Amino acid sequence: MTNELREGIRGSSETVVDENNTALTMGSGELEVFATPAMVALMEEAAAESAKPYIDGESTTVGTALEIEHISATPIGVSVRCESELCHIDGRKLVFNVTAYDNAGIIGKGRHERFIVEKERFMKKADSKRKN
Repeated sequence: MTNELREGIRGSSETVVDENNTALTMGSGELEVFATPAMVALMEEAAAESAKPYIDGESTTVGTALEIEHISATPIGVSVRCESELCHIDGRKLVFNVTAYDNAGIIGKGRHERFIVEKERFMKKADSKRKN
């Protein structure tokens, strides 16, 4: 299922705060600053993409847990970068430390868990909910 997946693998993702990823637009607040749900997505992207080269094509990872702090607001026009590091592997469970930054420093940090799943089997189980 995995090829050389190991602790210490790092990933990153970036975005620029714009009207589409503010708290006001995403419904998570009333201000035009980087939304917490947008930061969460950036953290998940960094972790998922870092593991992807080590997972066979029949499998992928899915997010299962996230514990974060959103420490500082970031206004429109400012770049945000997230970094992830795989800090623990327990079978199919991957645990990442995630940190988000803007040009002034850390804006968020936490821990993110992902599980390695077989794509076809996972989707078959998810699709079975349509029948109920």
